[in-house]
Amino acid sequence: MLSIKPIQNTTQWEDFILSQNEPPFLQSWHWGEFHQSLGDKIFRLGIFDNGEIIGAALVIRVLARRGTFLFLPYGPVIVQSSKLKTQNHNSKFKTFLNLKFDVLKILTNYLKNLAEKEKCCFVRVSLNWEKSGENIKIFKDLKFREAPIHLKPETTWLLDIAPDEEEILKEMRKTTRNLIRRGYRENIQIVKSERVEDLDEFYKIYQKTSERQNFVPFSKEYLKKEFNAFAGEKKIALFFAKHKGELLSAALFIFYGNQGFYHHSASLRDNSKIPTSYLLLWEAIKEAKKRNCKIFNFWGIAPPDKSKHPWQGLTLFKKGFGGYQKDLVRAQDLPINSCYWLNWAIETFRRIKRGY
Repeated sequence: MLSIKPIQNTTQWEDFILSQNEPPFLQSWHWGEFHQSLGDKIFRLGIFDNGEIIGAALVIRVLARRGTFLFLPYGPVIVQSSKLKTQNHNSKFKTFLNLKFDVLKILTNYLKNLAEKEKCCFVRVSLNWEKSGENIKIFKDLKFREAPIHLKPETTWLLDIAPDEEEILKEMRKTTRNLIRRGYRENIQIVKSERVEDLDEFYKIYQKTSERQNFVPFSKEYLKKEFNAFAGEKKIALFFAKHKGELLSAALFIFYGNQGFYHHSASLRDNSKIPTSYLLLWEAIKEAKKRNCKIFNFWGIAPPDKSKHPWQGLTLFKKGFGGYQKDLVRAQDLPINSCYWLNWAIETFRRIKRGY
């Protein structure tokens, strides 16, 4: 029999999340601690079958002027079919699809009650599930609808970094490979830091990047709290690229489970002149390999059908390192009451206005 109860034990939570394939750091214990440090209310829910954990969902209550809602960032995480331990599981859940449906059904009912209790307008689920007709149908059958906008990347770019370095280099775009080698010849210096104090240096060029590329930056306090949430177990690091003593680019990476994540980045100028960002990213990939990561996650890219998307240049840069695209199920909303439709109208207008 399936049941849901809160999980308050760090080890129980992390052991389950990290035992799954490609565990998302957005469902880690650390991410929950980060949101608590921001003042958000969080819920760590475990889904159990006869006492055995088969799913987990970090749920964040988001306070917004357009309507408070519950948000699951890249959750829920559900046990892979290959990891089901007992014969009872295999007989009860005839397919992995049955398992996902049953877990999501009981979770949906729980979240409906929780949303009403927390005075939320809707529940938003941002999936880490691969896009497929079967996965989309599960949400339709449970009365979810596609969200007007996404809060987390839904078109991602991944690189298998299990091969040796020479093999990875060989599979890159020729221009990318040449710019990495040029970076070494031009004596670009790459410095790694695990000190939160060095975020001040990162933030200087991060602000300039936001002005040049016209996006709203996260606050320095936000980034420091994120850094501190992962720093205790050394799962986060800053990389700086300097040329002749001048800081030209920087990035923040999270290393969680079997993945290294390219999470925040900043640069001062066009990298075609001094290719600092290429060498910086290559050194981060090498760092991920040292940490026994098998996948390097470049995070979001522009969808192929959005030629005017502002990430087109960044997408070309990321794809140059080789790898493959992974499309995720579109964010799903579960309306709780009528105030959801005001939020839907505002977000729909914003999406149309920005054109993607």
